[in-house]
Amino acid sequence: MTPDTLSLIQSVAGHAEDGRGPAPVHLWNPDNCGEMDLVIRADGVWMHEGSPIGRPQLVRLLATVLRKDPDGYYLVTPVEKLKITVEDVPFRAVRVDREGDDLIFTTDMGERVTAGAEHPVRVETDRTTGEPTPYVHVRGDLEARIERSVFYELVEMAAVADGRMTVRSGGVAFTLGAVT
Repeated sequence: MTPDTLSLIQSVAGHAEDGRGPAPVHLWNPDNCGEMDLVIRADGVWMHEGSPIGRPQLVRLLATVLRKDPDGYYLVTPVEKLKITVEDVPFRAVRVDREGDDLIFTTDMGERVTAGAEHPVRVETDRTTGEPTPYVHVRGDLEARIERSVFYELVEMAAVADGRMTVRSGGVAFTLGAVT
């Protein structure tokens, strides 16, 4: 990442800092400038050139200009588009709060989303082990993997109907899995 790229990211990422949310990357269509040696590992650690990024503020800054296109994940500014590697999904849902009838998820980037039609919860089940891997939609085509402890909280909140555990939020029912 060049100093110019970082400076540009800082200037466009002001949206998050002033409360307007992530940058409007869905509106930008710059040329692809290649690949960047940045990996978001399956455990949520952001790595640059083989080393963890130790500054949480830098990771949050980069997250504001992250976009998923059909061919992969990119850091996008109005003039640059750099492909990065994401092993699973870029974010982790590290907290869930029940507010009235809604479930509010907080990501490791500090974003809050209310589960519902626009932010669905889905659970993938490993065919071999039967282990669930839950996700919540954050923005664009970006998701957060729901951390195990947060998923256990959802299971505690779940109602059982027709042999399935479900939670409701935003007027939508989400299936967490079968009762075993």
